[in-house]
Amino acid sequence: MSDYFYEPRKGHGLPHDPFKAIIAPRPIGWISSVDAQGRVNLAPYSFFNGFASNPPVIGFSNEGRKDSLRNVEANGEFVANLVSADLAKEMNITAAPVAHGVDEMQLAGLAAAPSTLVRPPRVARAVAALECKVSQIIQLQSAAGSLMETWLVLGEVVGVHIDDRFLVDGIFDTVAAHPIARMGYRGDYTEVVGKFEMIRPTA
Repeated sequence: MSDYFYEPRKGHGLPHDPFKAIIAPRPIGWISSVDAQGRVNLAPYSFFNGFASNPPVIGFSNEGRKDSLRNVEANGEFVANLVSADLAKEMNITAAPVAHGVDEMQLAGLAAAPSTLVRPPRVARAVAALECKVSQIIQLQSAAGSLMETWLVLGEVVGVHIDDRFLVDGIFDTVAAHPIARMGYRGDYTEVVGKFEMIRPTA
């Protein structure tokens, strides 16, 4: 088997950077937040995932000082809304680079629903939404120790909303929810349409 190798700092030598295609699929954190004036911001982040389960902690990575980062720094709260396939078009609209203070929920024609424990609203049509209190905001650094213009926002999940149509015998039906995920290249997404079971071996 041949092996294509490159060092990212020297360039990949390919038509497009393969990094994001290798780290894929990536779930999308559709992050709603509010600024100091209470104005709503909604933005999708594909560098997003869960990092702990007890208590539950999720996080998203913010390249540059965007509105979501400034809002969570100011208020310490956010909501991660699940992006199902039927919301893909609306999610894409909220990715547009608009002026600070523009309400992307309204821009995408989405209704907001009040959260229970945090100020930012959630997307009313979202199959699930995770209300979060910020636990850490970390500016990432390179292996050499230089600071990057990238911040990791970690939040403890303090409240969970689930559309009960997707609870089957007490189990959340991920396949029925059809969450979408980001792939590697421009405009590439995928959708959860099936699953298989594999039980972890015991000692």
